[in-house]
Amino acid sequence: MKKRIAVFASGTGTNFVAIAKACADGRIPAEVALMVCDKPGAAVIDRAREFGVACFVFAPKSYASKADYEAEIVKLLDDRKIDLVCLAGYMRIVGETLLKAYEGKIINIHPSLLPSFKGAHAVEDAVAYGVKVYGITIHWVNADLDGGRIIAQRAFPYEGSDPAEVHRIGQRIEHELYVETINKLLCEL
Repeated sequence: MKKRIAVFASGTGTNFVAIAKACADGRIPAEVALMVCDKPGAAVIDRAREFGVACFVFAPKSYASKADYEAEIVKLLDDRKIDLVCLAGYMRIVGETLLKAYEGKIINIHPSLLPSFKGAHAVEDAVAYGVKVYGITIHWVNADLDGGRIIAQRAFPYEGSDPAEVHRIGQRIEHELYVETINKLLCEL
């Protein structure tokens, strides 16, 4: 039986598309069974629908607490028998409810060579610092912001000072590295 993936995203969904395409063409022996989005109106919602992937879209402020919306997400993940949760531009810190229910089954992709430059502005912080080697990290998610054990990294040189260019270069690498890493992890499950 195919493994089942959930992808969490908040924006345009380019990593979602890379994962969904890789599942569709067999590069990842799994199916994307759910896309979770915390931003009603985000482009990733339309992209998920184009792939026929079920979506759970929510507005966090409509819930009394993070535990409340995470409990609903956990129920959806359980109902769909999700094997692996892939954060792909999900701009929300995962809380205790989700972490406890899916411990050791949540991964994230981050646009820096962790442990350097954690957080939402990693590329901008790295450019401001003047680094010459940038990179992408995939790591297990735990209670520490971008602090879980590193699974994979890929570095690339860049001598300029344009964060948008670093994001463009990094995004191409993200799509390849995430697909490779998910494939490897699913083979180990």
